[in-house]
Amino acid sequence: VQLQACGGGLVQAGGSLRLSCAASGGTFSRYVMAWFRQAPGKEREFVARIGWSGGVTDYTDSVEGRFIISRDNAKNTVYLQMNGLKPEDTAVYYCAAVRSVTYYNEESEYTSWGQGTQVTVSS
Repeated sequence: VQLQACGGGLVQAGGSLRLSCAASGGTFSRYVMAWFRQAPGKEREFVARIGWSGGVTDYTDSVEGRFIISRDNAKNTVYLQMNGLKPEDTAVYYCAAVRSVTYYNEESEYTSWGQGTQVTVSS
């Protein structure tokens, strides 16, 4: 499956952004979808993950309660609603996919990646 992420930008602390990731070339509803991010000088890290139907989600502790991952299988799209943004959320955000019946949070398990979209949060 091919992934195309968009929706990044520059926002002040406390603001919100919604990232989108459109998928093509696969049976989207059979893919576990996730968002990762990479801040300058740091390794890429897991942010959020959603199962096939959207009923099972998981978040890294630092975004729990502020970010919401969702998906629309009819539109082959996964979203990341980011609220209460902080300067430490500044990073390139990547969507990722794996066709699996198992839920993964590890980067190495994901087989398809989007190109990344920059999110910058100013203080």
